[in-house]
Amino acid sequence: MVLPEDLCERLASLAEDESRTVSNMAKVLIQQGVEALERQRDRQRRQGQGERERQTERFREVLERQERGKPSRLRGAPRRLRLWRPLEH
Repeated sequence: MVLPEDLCERLASLAEDESRTVSNMAKVLIQQGVEALERQRDRQRRQGQGERERQTERFREVLERQERGKPSRLRGAPRRLRLWRPLEH
């Protein structure tokens, strides 16, 4: 792996502070970074799923309110209606 010089120096300094080799320190930092990104993605997925569930619940509530507001079904046989049409000349 090729690193910029300043980053390589920082990595070497961290490795020395922790009594590790530079390659081992790089491995540890990469593992920590990957795990942090995976946790972040999992949180985002759970939040997205929670938002979808909230949207579904709001939609369901709107439909239920509309259903309660509907008039009840009319009883009896339907009547025929005659439409008035103007006379054709």
